Amino acid sequence: MTIHKFEHPLNEKARTYLRVESLLRQMHHSADFSDSLKYQQFFRSIFDLLEIFEQIQLKPELAKDLEKQRLTYKNWLNVDGVDQEKLQSILNEIDTTHKKLMADERFGKTLKEDRFLSSIRQRFNLPGGTCCFDLPALHYWNHQPVEQRIRNAKAWMDTLNSLSESLTLWLKLCRETGYAKPQIARKGFYQSEAEGASILRLSFPMEHGVFPMISGHKNRFAIKFMSFETGQAYSQDVEFDLAVCC
Repeated sequence: MTIHKFEHPLNEKARTYLRVESLLRQMHHSADFSDSLKYQQFFRSIFDLLEIFEQIQLKPELAKDLEKQRLTYKNWLNVDGVDQEKLQSILNEIDTTHKKLMADERFGKTLKEDRFLSSIRQRFNLPGGTCCFDLPALHYWNHQPVEQRIRNAKAWMDTLNSLSESLTLWLKLCRETGYAKPQIARKGFYQSEAEGASILRLSFPMEHGVFPMISGHKNRFAIKFMSFETGQAYSQDVEFDLAVCC
């Protein structure tokens, strides 16, 4: 049985964090340039990240959220039944990551000032704008030895290390607050309350042939399962696991 896993944000900040996580994964996945078209995914990921950085002050928001996590975990110090060694390890990781984040420059500053990236960025917004006649400099770069291109990619990605580490840590701690529990969507519909929640995590068998449409916010949400074949609301019960993460 194949299990489909699905995540849905319940606030704008979590939505941004999940998008950035996805773009960072795409960037790292494509940075080996193992086929002739991976460079397009690599640069599109970078430029999409820059768009987000220009719209949102992501660094101070992420720093504030890490500090909230630190205070939450600190409340468990010296509480009976809590693994104090593991707790202290988490607190140390948060402190180290937070300090590195605060010492770093604004996200994307180096990338935005990079001469080569700046020269090709605008054309990536045009349909088919990466053709060799539109971007001869990119065409030349893409014919450099792969070892050289990988070194360039690593240098660009390294400027986002503190972002990647901070975001990965915050999402890990957030996801660990939710415990998957079996639920039933009667006639394909389920709703519940979620006080202060950030992310929903669902898992269900692919054999149902459905996908979830989720609406809601940090206090309440509703899930409607849709048939992939018909595009209509699914009329049968759906068993699924649900974790509500704060």
